[in-house]
Amino acid sequence: FTEGVCEIWLTSEDTGAYGRDIGTDLPTLLWKLVEAIPEGAMLRLGMTNPPYILEHLEEMAKILNHPRVYAFLHIPVQSASDSVLMDMKREYCVADFKQVVDFLQEKVPGITIATDIICGFPGETDEDFQETMKLVEQYRFPSLFINQFYPRPGTPAAKMHQVPAAVKKQRTKDLSQLFHSYNPYDHKVGERQRVLVTEESFDSNYYVAHNPFYEQVLVPKDPLLMGKMVEVNIYEAGKHFMKGQPVSDARVYTASISRPLAKGEVSGLTEEFRHAPQNGTNWKAHPSAEIPVKTPFSWWMAWQLPWQREGGGLKILSVSLALLAVLVMFYYGGMKTER
Repeated sequence: FTEGVCEIWLTSEDTGAYGRDIGTDLPTLLWKLVEAIPEGAMLRLGMTNPPYILEHLEEMAKILNHPRVYAFLHIPVQSASDSVLMDMKREYCVADFKQVVDFLQEKVPGITIATDIICGFPGETDEDFQETMKLVEQYRFPSLFINQFYPRPGTPAAKMHQVPAAVKKQRTKDLSQLFHSYNPYDHKVGERQRVLVTEESFDSNYYVAHNPFYEQVLVPKDPLLMGKMVEVNIYEAGKHFMKGQPVSDARVYTASISRPLAKGEVSGLTEEFRHAPQNGTNWKAHPSAEIPVKTPFSWWMAWQLPWQREGGGLKILSVSLALLAVLVMFYYGGMKTER
């Protein structure tokens, strides 16, 4: 945050499993983290599988209600068939997933639940797939990652009886059509929302912001909004986004507690280190006390390898060509000797 960061993503292969090997847990970590987040900045949690979040539902609900934590959670379900989940060797059943979602939706009003589904896993029957369709119809997930099963060589699933390719393709199409049949944000048109502006849209026409539920809100491309938390009026909604107009009389939060780094600047550097090339010194951290040690910049430059100095790429190319020429000479010289 001292470098201008205004949004933190906490991520791993399974965020919910944090701490199981070191005698702690995810809620303990999160309560410590939110203490360090300044007003106007936000924390987003990464993916967690149902078994690990089940252990901490009460605490997780409290944390997801925190004003500096997005009310958003990515919980993969993969299939709504227990037999398919068993074949996948997932460590939960559909009832576990529903318990997590139902509890969080009750305790964290408006929470965004994202999930993943695999279509056509080996052994998946039409009845299994229909159960998955019913699950999506029931919860109408605003964010749904649909994947068509592909057998990876060497895995147990690759040796199982495969669902025909045409069937997998059709199921993927059917699920995609169901997903696109509903618009999760239409009812939010007219709302006044608080959003954090963090990036530019892919088409470069808008800035991208997120509301407290990590729903995407496109705002005007005004440089004064970048990195700020502002209030907007929602005037349009699409399948994956809303559009908002900043409210002129609303308070604007500057989330970061200092000027953000410019594009290309490296984080984690002290001011002395960052300006070392300009003032003729090289700053290095002392191995024990982490105290900056000042050494002559010219000495450091003299010991740089060729590719670390200006024009290093040309030097590498020259050396490589010279070595290649020597090898060619030896090769053809050896051939003449054999003849």
